[in-house]
Amino acid sequence: MTLQIGVIGCGAIGQDHIRRMCQTLSGARVVAVTDIDAQQVREVMARHGPDIEAFDSGPALVAAPQVQAVLVTSWGPTHEELVLAAIAQGKPVFCEKPLAVTAAGCLRIVQAEMAHGQRLVQVGFMRPYDAGYRALRQVIASGQIGAPLMVHCAHRNPCVADGYTTGMAITDTLIHELDVLRWLLDDEYASAQVVYPKRTRHALPHLADPQIVLLETVGGIRIDVEVFVNCRYGYDIQCEVVGETGIARLPDPAAVSLKSTAMYSIPILTDWKQRFMAAYDVELQAFIDGVRGQRLTGPSAWDGHAAAVAADACVLAQSSGAVERMAAAPRPAFYQS
Repeated sequence: MTLQIGVIGCGAIGQDHIRRMCQTLSGARVVAVTDIDAQQVREVMARHGPDIEAFDSGPALVAAPQVQAVLVTSWGPTHEELVLAAIAQGKPVFCEKPLAVTAAGCLRIVQAEMAHGQRLVQVGFMRPYDAGYRALRQVIASGQIGAPLMVHCAHRNPCVADGYTTGMAITDTLIHELDVLRWLLDDEYASAQVVYPKRTRHALPHLADPQIVLLETVGGIRIDVEVFVNCRYGYDIQCEVVGETGIARLPDPAAVSLKSTAMYSIPILTDWKQRFMAAYDVELQAFIDGVRGQRLTGPSAWDGHAAAVAADACVLAQSSGAVERMAAAPRPAFYQS
């Protein structure tokens, strides 16, 4: 059976997912699209074929009988309504982050999915599908470095758009670490604090950059994450886990080293889509396979909720300067793997 998918949102990430479903992945085809920008819809249909049907709205696409599963890649504040609509129709839905713009919105989705009685939601956190993170998790689980004590991370972008705000350093950037570190350490967060180093001259006046986010887990692991979105030199993701008997480090992406003109160099990526391209392929194929096999295994609505709770605490810590406590609710049995 070929899964018939409708895509809501034909911006950069939406078009990228449509391309991979049409050209790279197996077991699914795009049958419907919608976007508030009609030109983007026309571009998708011109590029990928006239058999794709255009819809005037997201809810209309969700309700269409030919749409068996939904991809939500629209503007973040629309996600909650669209995911709830898909659950109400009993249709599996892959939602790019954020699952909802508030923890309360994420909880409403969790409650609706649990009331339905079957997992329908996968959240677009791609890092657990990255080969490097998977290898790092395997090392930790094997006990080779002993119990983790500390984690040092960095999330660096060469630059950001003018509309990027200080809060987005948490909700758009750090959110990936907030998700993947829970998965990596199999632990929950207990507190968050944000401190500000000397401000880079490359940041726009309204933006505090860089920032350092200090997290503590329920199990006592201390985490520091440098968020630096005007680093200029490239897109750079770092993660080092310090254990009782050793250290494990996330590998850098494979690259050809070069010796030339009296220099030894290794190229650095500048595009986040290139850094995690393979992970995006694997996560979406996992969603397709999970729907066809009637068992989703990727990041769940509960994971989206947990990340949102942590993000809310970090945003509060940005303004308060204090250590903000988090009450980690127990994972419902519904979401136990």
